[in-house]
Amino acid sequence: MEDKTKIRFTAAEMSSLWTQYINDSVSICVLAYFLNHAKDPEVKEVIDFGLKASEKNITIAREIFALEGFPQPIGFTKKDVNEHAPRLFSDTFMMMYLRYMSILGMAANSGAIGLCTRQDVIAFHKSVLKSAIGLQDKTRELMLSQGTYIRPPFISVPDKVDFVEKQSFLSGLKNRRRALTSVEITHLFMNIQTNQIGKALIMGFLQVAQDKEVKGYLQRGKKIAQKHVDLFSDILKTNDIPAPMFWDSAVTDSTTQVFSDKLIMFHITAMIAAGIGNYGAAISASPRKDIGVHYASLIPEIALYAEDGANIMIKNAWLEEPPMADDRDQLAGQ
Repeated sequence: MEDKTKIRFTAAEMSSLWTQYINDSVSICVLAYFLNHAKDPEVKEVIDFGLKASEKNITIAREIFALEGFPQPIGFTKKDVNEHAPRLFSDTFMMMYLRYMSILGMAANSGAIGLCTRQDVIAFHKSVLKSAIGLQDKTRELMLSQGTYIRPPFISVPDKVDFVEKQSFLSGLKNRRRALTSVEITHLFMNIQTNQIGKALIMGFLQVAQDKEVKGYLQRGKKIAQKHVDLFSDILKTNDIPAPMFWDSAVTDSTTQVFSDKLIMFHITAMIAAGIGNYGAAISASPRKDIGVHYASLIPEIALYAEDGANIMIKNAWLEEPPMADDRDQLAGQ
């Protein structure tokens, strides 16, 4: 019987394994630092769970790379983190961060399972997905018990099943705007939270970054995140829906370098990429035209910001190249 693990990597398998490896190498740096500074024993336990999951993922990925003769990515190492630098983030922020990362992990690996073919690669992503779900459960349960979990807004249960009868359901004109749907509220809430987490992370990074150009880039990102939080919050408030709280107080006053500028830049650009995906999903789920227009107008802004970040990384030789297709013209000597 044919050994299915001997089938060549598809592009989907290469990209999912490579991306997961890089992301886990970042997670190991960040979570090792968090673990060294968390004060609450229960928070430490959750961080340790996430750290061990990332270390396990790296080990399995290396085995698959070796089996295929695939060059192991460099990613990020202990050189990119000072685990003993002073505390930069609160325990509450660490939990919020872990919860958000688990959401990204669940989304990425469920998608990878649907695209991959090789059984060993599928088994790997199932294992990562299981760990991400476990991390989500642990963060949710602990935050609920500690009173730090922020639920999405409550709305009234419908009295009956109904159908849309008027085109005004799609209208975004001020005098014809309908109430928000539950799906629109959910996406607005999620995008407020992710921008708040991103802003708090940027604030911490801004205090410890070393390169002047990186600091300028982070300062710009902080303003963009706040702008997006304000816009989405205003939409909710205008519709008498509460907006989630801010997390600015989650950052200490430490200015000692914790992470390398290379790691900082990668982390921020990766979060921007996730944000663009979130906005795209929100557009497709928001029939009210004014909301869709808001998302559509913000995507170019953050896409340009991401491009500028990539240029900084390229300039400093920080951007590791992902697997690429053969350039046939180059191979032909053209």
